[in-house]
Amino acid sequence: MNSTTTATSQDKNPDLFLVCGLKSLGQHCIAVLKQYNVKIIAIDNVLPEYWEVPEVPSLLENLIIGDCRQPIILEQASIRQCRSILLVTRNERVNIETALASRRINPQIRIIVRSDKQNFTELLTKNLGNFVAFEPTHLSAHAFALAALGSEAIGYFTLEGQLLRVNEHRVQRHESWCCGKQLYRLNLTTRRVLSHTPVSSQPPKQFYEWNPETVVQVGDTLVYVEVAQQMDLFEQYPSKSQSFGWQWQQLIRGITVKNLQQKIIKFWQSYYQSQNQIRRIATIYAITVLILWLMGIVFYWLYYPDISVQEAFYATAVLLLGGYGDLFGGVKFPLLPSEQMPWWLRFFSLGLTLIGQAFVGVLYALLTDALVTSRFEFFKRSPPIPQCNHVVLIGLNQLGQTIAEVLQELNQPLVGIHTTTLEQKTLPQIPKIIDNAHAALAEANISHAKSIVVVGDDHMENLEVGLMAYAMNPSSRLIIRSQDRQFSEDIAPLFPYAQVLCGATLSAEVFACAAFGENVLSFFHLNAEIIMVTEYKIEQGDTLNGLLLSQIALGYGVVPILYQKARQSNYSLLPWNDLKLDVGDRLIILASSNGLQRIEWGEMLPRLWQVKIEKALTINAIADGAEKIVSITGCSFTLARQWLNSLPIVLPTPLYQHQAQSLVRELTKVQVLANATLINASQPNS
Repeated sequence: MNSTTTATSQDKNPDLFLVCGLKSLGQHCIAVLKQYNVKIIAIDNVLPEYWEVPEVPSLLENLIIGDCRQPIILEQASIRQCRSILLVTRNERVNIETALASRRINPQIRIIVRSDKQNFTELLTKNLGNFVAFEPTHLSAHAFALAALGSEAIGYFTLEGQLLRVNEHRVQRHESWCCGKQLYRLNLTTRRVLSHTPVSSQPPKQFYEWNPETVVQVGDTLVYVEVAQQMDLFEQYPSKSQSFGWQWQQLIRGITVKNLQQKIIKFWQSYYQSQNQIRRIATIYAITVLILWLMGIVFYWLYYPDISVQEAFYATAVLLLGGYGDLFGGVKFPLLPSEQMPWWLRFFSLGLTLIGQAFVGVLYALLTDALVTSRFEFFKRSPPIPQCNHVVLIGLNQLGQTIAEVLQELNQPLVGIHTTTLEQKTLPQIPKIIDNAHAALAEANISHAKSIVVVGDDHMENLEVGLMAYAMNPSSRLIIRSQDRQFSEDIAPLFPYAQVLCGATLSAEVFACAAFGENVLSFFHLNAEIIMVTEYKIEQGDTLNGLLLSQIALGYGVVPILYQKARQSNYSLLPWNDLKLDVGDRLIILASSNGLQRIEWGEMLPRLWQVKIEKALTINAIADGAEKIVSITGCSFTLARQWLNSLPIVLPTPLYQHQAQSLVRELTKVQVLANATLINASQPNS
């Protein structure tokens, strides 16, 4: 994944690709590859009993049954004529051995391997060249983690140590940063708009299918990428040490006369669930002692009017601390003569002493419990189970552990549930419950969880556990892992509150795109499309060479997010569109599979807009306007001056909508009047 790739122009004849392994991932890779109109040959040691993607057999040029490690089988699959080979069997050893055999037979073939041996694959990348390795578990873990977070962030990735976040935001009233502004004004050096969906409209199918002059309204949905800080990446929730205070804040906030009783009951129930029994008893005692203390002060002050409230206060305190003998024993309390005290008040005084002594005993028990617990936790180092707003992760297999690591990086509280004992070094920083899921749900504070993620290896069991957990907390988000696309499609409409993710479907796009030479760094979902963070290094003859970033972005339907000039250490995040690519430059983009296909084939979208320039209001406007035309259209300065010397004129260079409208705005700034129109359209849209 550290290698860069070259975007080379390909002819229209389909390329030949080889896929080894026809389990779930292999079948999905074939389906994605076929979208690029290529020829595919597959190898597997046995004929699959079940086609998860039923159309796969009809997509293959040839299906060979045999051991893909054998040179004779690879030769039979025409490996010498193949552009790439995808090694996606479930046996990592088979994948690596086949990669070595493939490189020996065809030194130019691109090799994409399913492997989790990171150090080993890095060595193979250096020694074999044109080699890349992915692990589907790691690829899909980020998708599960983002679904569990449930925040506005739908994607995140790190470039050159800078964290970038993709947000999906519904515009609210009084949001001055976006509400009432034109879309193009939201683009800053740290933010780019990716998508805009007006209220009650369908989301666009690709980038730039929105008018930059549109004014943002309440209820619109904005998707944008921005440079973010780690501390504010996602909504922060109270830490374990703050949870009790947070509960008090939740109790006090929003209290009214009508809901006072309900608020107190709700707080008490949450407190009972979050604390052990002795602490609950201590709370009851503390409240009782406080009430009795106040009653004692009132009784003694009323019965003995000669004493002050302060003396009544101390007398009651002495009784609560076990001082009954001091007041009514051999030494008489001068201000409370016991021989004149009625029996009920003396009995009340005795009750104060007994209750006070019991309270002192509870305090000792609490202190002892705290000391023993802290000492035990010092050696065991087992973190406590979160009390609220946490993620319950059911299934700590390889995928579950990777999801937990991602959530930890994002400071999201979570608790893991697993049915079998794990090694002590496995996820030591998160609380774990080792028990069957049915018994562990209540212990995991499921009723106060924000999300429930079920990623076991059996999707039927995942569904059962997920539905049971959701019944205990219907307000939580439910994310279920599926290993079968058909199963996902079947249950998704039946349980609309559940988000069903298939790991093979998530990973296949990345494997397929890597087969064309793309270096896929990360991916996320946007409007039911997989958007890939893809890196290019420009070489002579590339389809991107010599183009402005605006032409690449609008022509191929991608979003440039990092540009680095050849042989320079400086780079630009979210670069502006007037930069031109040259050989050796490095470019990272956001692109769907369709966008990457267009780059692969060198097929740009049609330019449908034109700009008509009416007149320049000042002499200097001619020179300034020529510079604007050069920076946006990419033409020469001489040609731009010729156009401006022949006003009025319709620029002979057709443009994309965003280009045309941007040019009109820039020309207006330098006092050149212009408007943008659709080609063959009579009405301007400036």
